[in-house]
Amino acid sequence: MSSSNRTYINRSPSHSQTAFFVKPGSIVRQIWGDADVILLVFAGSAAEFALNRAVDWLFFTGKLPADPIARLFSTVRYAQEIVFAPETQARQAIARMGAIHGGVEQKRGYQIPDWAYRDVLYMLIDYSERAYETLYKPLTDSEREELFHTFREVGAGMHVPKLPDTYADWRADREAHLNRDLVRSDFTDKLFQRYREQLGSWRYNLLRQAQAVLVPEQVRSLLNLPQKPWLNNTIGLYKILNTLGLRSMVQRALLPTNYLEQIRSLDVR
Repeated sequence: MSSSNRTYINRSPSHSQTAFFVKPGSIVRQIWGDADVILLVFAGSAAEFALNRAVDWLFFTGKLPADPIARLFSTVRYAQEIVFAPETQARQAIARMGAIHGGVEQKRGYQIPDWAYRDVLYMLIDYSERAYETLYKPLTDSEREELFHTFREVGAGMHVPKLPDTYADWRADREAHLNRDLVRSDFTDKLFQRYREQLGSWRYNLLRQAQAVLVPEQVRSLLNLPQKPWLNNTIGLYKILNTLGLRSMVQRALLPTNYLEQIRSLDVR
């Protein structure tokens, strides 16, 4: 990425002895400090979560169906607060997330299933890896382990039970969740209708192209996403434009202009 197109934000204290939840230089920071990668993470997650058997919880709060894009930014702010914050502050953010979900459970009168918490955690791990590899290069084994353990620690901080201990164990459990927890429902179609309303037709079609590039086969099949997305053939061109310093122009063309500044603000160093 051309540095001239980044908005750099220093969110860490200057003193060198600060303990961080995610250490500086980590692949997790590279992923969650890059606006383009983050947008792909949430393109894939938007597809899969619409199919989740527990998606009715989002309709109980009403926040995601009312404004999916705003919900994306609020979720990213939490994620970045954890990834870039000192250890104590990050764990406070994780505790706040747990308290927010607990409050929703109390209002509804029963708990979000444990498997639904794991589903969301697994999505963030999987699409972080898929998005980064789509735009850049494959992760090394050690980077995959680091990505997994970071989000496992988030899940443990929220008291999510039965989390796998290794990346390999997670991969197997991820596949089991994909085969068990996805179904197309009226909620799915309502969410995709909201995506279309907010993005407009051609950006909505671009979203589906991006989702087709990213998602596992179980998701692609249930949503009837393109089997051979043309977007796959343009990733190289996108990289060239970024190298030439045209990232800002590309973002302006592809994304709703009223969200452009918020999107650019996702870039963090």
